[in-house]
Amino acid sequence: MTTAIRRADRRVSPVFLALAAVMAVSGWAVWNGTLGEYTGVAVFSFVVSGWVVSLCLHEYAHARTALHSGDISVEAKGYLTLNPLKYTHALLSIVLPVIFVIMGGIGLPGGAVFIERGRIRGRWRHSLISAAGPLTNILFAAVCTAPFWLHALAGVPAVFRYALAFLALLQVTAAILNFLPVPGLDGYGVLEPWLSRKVRRQVEPLAPFGLLAVFVFLWVPEVNRVFFDLVDAILRGLGVSDLETFIGQQYFRFWQGAPQLPQTGGLF
Repeated sequence: MTTAIRRADRRVSPVFLALAAVMAVSGWAVWNGTLGEYTGVAVFSFVVSGWVVSLCLHEYAHARTALHSGDISVEAKGYLTLNPLKYTHALLSIVLPVIFVIMGGIGLPGGAVFIERGRIRGRWRHSLISAAGPLTNILFAAVCTAPFWLHALAGVPAVFRYALAFLALLQVTAAILNFLPVPGLDGYGVLEPWLSRKVRRQVEPLAPFGLLAVFVFLWVPEVNRVFFDLVDAILRGLGVSDLETFIGQQYFRFWQGAPQLPQTGGLF
């Protein structure tokens, strides 16, 4: 009986499989251009489903690392099923990040799985659990940009390339923001085990406001400019141009109409 329960606790959720299916079908539609004037809708579906899939993998990485570090409670909580509905804060983990993507094209991280830290022994393990999530975003970004940095774009439809570029941008923004040493974010979780107990007690009340503070600062034009300059620099290093991510975002915002594509340049 116990073995059967454990298998159920680790079985991939139908909810996640449905999300992956939406990503695959919409990606196929973008690649083939089957929706014609509604291509933007396909790009939107592909990017949003891909973004939610990456969020699920982000939280799964936290939970899986915690499991191997001593917190066996993550199984019973359903965190290993990749089901976003099992997260402690589904609103913060899924809904708000998607809203931020739609509003500003920012892969803003959210709260997620609850780890019973008392079960974990060793500061390095605590830090690794926190780092596992944003490292997944980095890996996802590497996969999205692989055709660019491998110079394997021959035969890849332009619109699909733009959609991949914008999805990669979201992963890079998520990784950077998650690694910020701000209370409530993974970057602080990496740092926290190495701080004194006194400092941790003083900082703890600030944790619920960390994400909000990041969101507010990103609306400051100077901060926003510096942040996206860094994001663009990283993407250029991976072979993705600013123009490709921009056009990808324009397709994503299909409700604003068809993007105005340049008639010259090497992207077409």
